[in-house]
Amino acid sequence: MEILGASLRICVDDLDTAIPFYERLSGGRALRFERGGVQVAAVGSFLLMSGPEAELEVLRKVAATIAVKDVEEAHRLLDGLGARILAGPVPTPVGRNLLAMHPDGSIFEYVDQHHG
Repeated sequence: MEILGASLRICVDDLDTAIPFYERLSGGRALRFERGGVQVAAVGSFLLMSGPEAELEVLRKVAATIAVKDVEEAHRLLDGLGARILAGPVPTPVGRNLLAMHPDGSIFEYVDQHHG
């Protein structure tokens, strides 16, 4: 399985306050979107999230978002290695994702992107 990169997930109180710091830090522009009532900003390797505490509580349990070439391939490999698939693979606006709990108890989100 080819891992293309990883995003660090950071919960913040206020995206508007946090974004300028991370834009200057990474030298990139924030890409903002909403996912299930949570405001998200992708800036370089950082995924900033802000929203209701109940939603963030779930998101905080996910250690990182890992970009892979093919989520289906990741699913097969993770399954074969004894990881527990918690959700997905499901389509997203940009590709597909799944949530998996590794045998050590850590939780990761795996994502791919549509090519075409």
